[in-house]
Amino acid sequence: MVNAMTAKPGAAKMTEMNSTVASRSGRQEGRERRYALGGRPVEVPALTPGLHVVATPIGNLGDVTLRALAALAGADVIACEDTRVTRKLLDRYAIATPLTPYHDHNAAKARPALLRRLADGAAIALVSDAGTPLVSDPGLKLVQAAQDAGHTVTALPGASALLAALAVAGLPTDQFLFAGFLPPKPAARRARIAELARIPASLVLFETGPRIAAALSDLAAGLGPRQAALCRELTKIHEEVRRGDLKTLARDCAGAEIRGEIVLVIGPAPAPQQPDIAETDALLRQALARTSLKDAVSEVASSTGLPRRALYQRALALAKQADRETNDGAPR
Repeated sequence: MVNAMTAKPGAAKMTEMNSTVASRSGRQEGRERRYALGGRPVEVPALTPGLHVVATPIGNLGDVTLRALAALAGADVIACEDTRVTRKLLDRYAIATPLTPYHDHNAAKARPALLRRLADGAAIALVSDAGTPLVSDPGLKLVQAAQDAGHTVTALPGASALLAALAVAGLPTDQFLFAGFLPPKPAARRARIAELARIPASLVLFETGPRIAAALSDLAAGLGPRQAALCRELTKIHEEVRRGDLKTLARDCAGAEIRGEIVLVIGPAPAPQQPDIAETDALLRQALARTSLKDAVSEVASSTGLPRRALYQRALALAKQADRETNDGAPR
């Protein structure tokens, strides 16, 4: 950076010329590319041209990866949601890469400019305010447009509130659905919960402090006594994880002033308890008494979750047994 007090005549003009060259070529030629770690500068090469989707910390700035630091320092420009938020991360690691805002409100205007820079050979780092871009954050249209134009798009993985919550929730992670934010209006929220109730997996939701109590109340009513974990302010000073069934969490949050960013993890519905052999036979006999064998099997399979093939064989045996008992009792 040129010091205004000691700059030589013509220095400002030279800086302007360099800026012009950079804007035409898409590259920031001659700029120092470095970050500081533990007070020591680390020189990095210019980032390869293309769009680089860079994950940043969700709270604790120490969670940034070395690869992310090198990318942010080596990029020609960083596209970010809020320059004030991203500036805190850059200041922490002494990164001087220029910032440009890219968010929901300016995307239509900013996206063509970023695509022009990509076409000129620039390396652009895309970040969100926190976590991995495109996960409930803007950026999807930019990634799609860059790919459609033939530009390389590279992901630099890192912090994610979604995965951090799953890691501490203590609930099944073999299958999960990330459902983003529930609708804010009660009727739409309840309709969405009814759809989610049919998903045979853990559910992960984002929610805000002011809306969490109402959301938990509707979730408890719509999903029943499922186990859940309310994860608030993950990786930050006031990190908190509350665990319990949805009804208990809803009761604890009712009327409370809850602040911060929240990830709610909800366990899958408990597996229905299957009837034993005697109960299954009773259900089949009741169904056979009023309908066909095929319909009886379908009815019991739907209510118990038992496999149709096994039920069919059992229903066939019960039907034959009933026929024999009827014939044995007939007059000869």
